[in-house]
Amino acid sequence: MDKQYTIEDLLDILVQLRGENGCPWDKVQTHESLKKNMIEETYEAIDALDQGNDAMFCNELGDVLLQVAFHAVIAKERGAFDFNDILYEICTKLISRHTHVFGAEKAASAEEALATWEKNKKKEKKQSTLTEAMEDVPKGLPALMRAEKVQKKAASAGFDWEDAAGVLEKVAEEAREVSEVTMDAERCEEEFGDLLFVLVNLGRHLKVTPETALAKATNKFVRRFSEMEALATAQNKVFSELSASEMDDLWKKVKQKS
Repeated sequence: MDKQYTIEDLLDILVQLRGENGCPWDKVQTHESLKKNMIEETYEAIDALDQGNDAMFCNELGDVLLQVAFHAVIAKERGAFDFNDILYEICTKLISRHTHVFGAEKAASAEEALATWEKNKKKEKKQSTLTEAMEDVPKGLPALMRAEKVQKKAASAGFDWEDAAGVLEKVAEEAREVSEVTMDAERCEEEFGDLLFVLVNLGRHLKVTPETALAKATNKFVRRFSEMEALATAQNKVFSELSASEMDDLWKKVKQKS
């Protein structure tokens, strides 16, 4: 690298961008207007990680850091907090919740360490009930991730199926209930939601992360669809003009290959 930059350099650049002679776009941004950017940059970083591209991953992590710094600069402008306050909050949190490292407690496994973290988190937030802990799970999370987190908190109190077999029975039950209300839009949404919620439970018992599993299934579908279109093109046919049975035949051919 030609030059080494520091976090102070990044903050100074942002201050200049938002200054009198700065960038028209940067100057008008607010915490609210940047919410979507923060979400998108996080997903782009994860995508780069999944691709195993370190250079891209490094670049995307920079974009994530930019979002944190941007919010810090805006907050400082309105006298709320600055980047040093953010550092203080995260360092304090890491120390206070890792009492098995920085305190007298012990944790011999990742599970015990996580239990200690959750216990200290509840203590800090003054949560006396599991309901409060569930309500603390951010509602802005992707629905599958939020459902999984809520279920884990319920399971920590023993409110859970003993094994995957019991969950599979519940999946079948919820699927039947969906089929019974297909003509009622409101009920259908409710029952479909119940089915998804139980499927998340099944994923937990199978040690499968629902969000990751669905992402991989979607990627697989896109790959197979691309191969179907390629087969149709090779046969001098327009995919969208094929009959349902012709599309099904192509799907079966592609599926046999992968």
